[in-house]
Amino acid sequence: MANISLEELPGVGPAISEKLRESGYKDIMAIAVASPKTLADECDIGEKKAQDIIEGAKMYADVGGFESGEDIMERRKLIKKLTTGSKAFDELMGGGLESQSIAEFYGEFGSCKTQVCFQLAVNATLPEEMGGLDSEVIMIDTENTFRPERIVQMSEHLGVDPVETLKKIHVARAFNSHHQILLVEKAGELAKEKKVKLLIVDSLTSHFRAEYVGRGTLAERQQVLNRHMHDLLEFATLNNALIAVTNQVSSKPDAFFGDPTRPIGGHIVGHTATFRVYLRKGKAGKRIARLVDSPNLPEGEAVFTITEDGIID
Repeated sequence: MANISLEELPGVGPAISEKLRESGYKDIMAIAVASPKTLADECDIGEKKAQDIIEGAKMYADVGGFESGEDIMERRKLIKKLTTGSKAFDELMGGGLESQSIAEFYGEFGSCKTQVCFQLAVNATLPEEMGGLDSEVIMIDTENTFRPERIVQMSEHLGVDPVETLKKIHVARAFNSHHQILLVEKAGELAKEKKVKLLIVDSLTSHFRAEYVGRGTLAERQQVLNRHMHDLLEFATLNNALIAVTNQVSSKPDAFFGDPTRPIGGHIVGHTATFRVYLRKGKAGKRIARLVDSPNLPEGEAVFTITEDGIID
């Protein structure tokens, strides 16, 4: 792909390039694969103008062609697996959570979504022979739930230095949905300096749910959420990383939020997440993970326990 700036595209001057960047179209490829209507609506330009810009971008972008199944198989050999800390949970996920994918954990309040994220963050810093990714971790915290004390407890249980583990976990608090989206960009910049193989967003939808209220905002919310999910997927692909996101379930069945056990975000989140895991409380302090959706694994359940030391069977 030719390394050109947006201003070099036919018909794109300073004003339009600014609109493109503000709407998230920062590279030629993103414009080349956009639909004229979407580009026109999001950038507040005419549809004919958008069509011309897209055609110009296609001349420079390597939109890609078809590749053989063998080529894809070779690429999948690069995939890393991250342990959850529970053998049963790992088996449910085909031997651990895969890089180059988005794993969505959803459930009601108290179903241990954040605890799973803490455990994954600690485990990712471990060497690969211990089921880790030997990497640094980025965590986008939208609900002020990050607790370094839990990282210390889990690290000590695994026999690793808690101070060194904390140094490898980079946390940013997202104050609204726009800030949350910007932080994924910042994560991409940090990943150029450090080996980042795990990006956590806890929680994915809380700001979107709070800010886009009522039926009239649903289309706009889904559009912004869709862009956010694809930014995350792009991070996973570029960095051979795992994206772990938590999601809430709707508290009441209605036309806006749907089934009370359904995760927020509807088809947008559902179609972009590679693995969807429903977490719920079991008896005697146990937790149940149900694999609801996966491209290659059967539905099933795993039982595990959350203790002071972290996730165990």
